[in-house]
Amino acid sequence: MSERSSSGWGRVGDDGTVYLRTPSGERPVGSWRAGSPAEGLAHFGRRYDDLAAEVVLLERRLTVPSAEPADLASSARRLLASLDTAAVVGDLETLARRLEAVLTAVDARKAERAAERARRTAAAIEAKEALVAESQRLASGSDWKVSGERFRAIATEFRAITGVDRRTDTELWKKVTVAREEFNQRRTAHFAALDQQRAQARERKEAIVAEADALVDSTEWSSSSARYRALLDEWKSAGRAPKDVEDALWLRFRSAQDAFFARRNAASAERDAALRTNQASKEQLLAEAAALDPSQPERSLRRLREIEQRWDTIGKVPREASADLERRLSAAGDRIRHAADARWRRPQTAESAFVTTLRESVAKLEAKLERARACGHADEVAKAESALATQREWLSHATR
Repeated sequence: MSERSSSGWGRVGDDGTVYLRTPSGERPVGSWRAGSPAEGLAHFGRRYDDLAAEVVLLERRLTVPSAEPADLASSARRLLASLDTAAVVGDLETLARRLEAVLTAVDARKAERAAERARRTAAAIEAKEALVAESQRLASGSDWKVSGERFRAIATEFRAITGVDRRTDTELWKKVTVAREEFNQRRTAHFAALDQQRAQARERKEAIVAEADALVDSTEWSSSSARYRALLDEWKSAGRAPKDVEDALWLRFRSAQDAFFARRNAASAERDAALRTNQASKEQLLAEAAALDPSQPERSLRRLREIEQRWDTIGKVPREASADLERRLSAAGDRIRHAADARWRRPQTAESAFVTTLRESVAKLEAKLERARACGHADEVAKAESALATQREWLSHATR
C-alpha cells in the first residue's frame, strides 16, 4: 500500500501511537518511534498488504474444485476474527466483505457437495436395489450354472458400490442373501432329485444290459431281434445314468446287440445260400420235367412222380422264387397228365368233360399228397387226404 493510501486509513500521533481509521472511529494498532510518521504508516500498510494477500490466496483456493470447504471456511473465519485486533493500516471493511463472500461461497459449495453426495447415494442405492431385484429374479430360475455364476458376480458388484449408509446397505444385502439362499436350496434339491433319477436309470440300464448279454447266443432270431428293439426303446425311456456309467453301459449294450445281429446276419447269409442252392436244384428238376416225353405217358408219369418226390425232399427256396417254381412244376406235370389221360381215353367210350376234370383234379391231389407226406407236413397231408377222398368219390359216381 502506498504512503498516500496508508495515510488515508490511519495516522501517527505525537507520542508515536499509530491509529487505524474505521467507520466507527479510530483505534490504536501499535506505536512507531523508529522513523518518520510516513514510514510508520508505510510499515503498518505493508502488514495490511500481507493480510490482504492471505485473503487473495483464500479466494484463489476457492476456485480449486478439490479444495476442502471446511478448511476454506476455517481459514476465512480465522482471518475475519483477526480483523478486529489486526495491527495494520488499511481497508479492513473491504477485507471483511471479501471474507464474508468467501464464507458464502463455501456454504454454497457445501450445499452443492451435499447435493452431489445425496445424488451419489441415491444412485448407489438404486444400483444396489437393481442387484437385489436381479437376485430375486434369479432365485426362481433353473439355469443353475449361469445363475450361480451371476450370483457370485452380484456379490462382487454389490460390495464395490459405496456411499450407502450402513443400515440401508445391510438391509439390501440381506435381501440378496435371502434370494441366493433360496436359489441354492432349489439347486440342491434339483441335483438331489437328478442324482436319484440317475441312480434309478443306472439300475434300469444295468438290467437292460444283463438281458442283452443273455440274448447274445440266442438262435430265436425273430423273437430275439424284436426283444433287442424293445430293449433299445426301454433304454431311451430310462433316462440318463451318471455320464461315466452311462457310457460304459451303452458300450456293453451295443456290443451285445452287435454280436447278436452279426450272428443272425451270418445265419441269414448261410440260410440264403442254402435256399439259393435249393433253387438251383429245383431249376434242374424243372429242366428234367420239361424234357419228359408226352408220347410215353406211363414212363413219363413214373419219372414225374420221382421228380416231385425229389422236389419235396430238396426243401425251401427263396420266397420270391417259390411261387414261380411251383407254377412251372405244376405246368410240366399237367402236360404229362393230360397226355396220359388222352391215351387212356382212346380205347374207351369218350368221357364227359366233367369226368376229365375230376380225373385231373384227383391226379393233382395225389401228387400234392405225396409231396406233403415227403415233407412231413401233417396239416397239409390231412387236408389233401380229405380233398382227395371227396374227389375220388365224385369220380367213382361219375364213371359208373
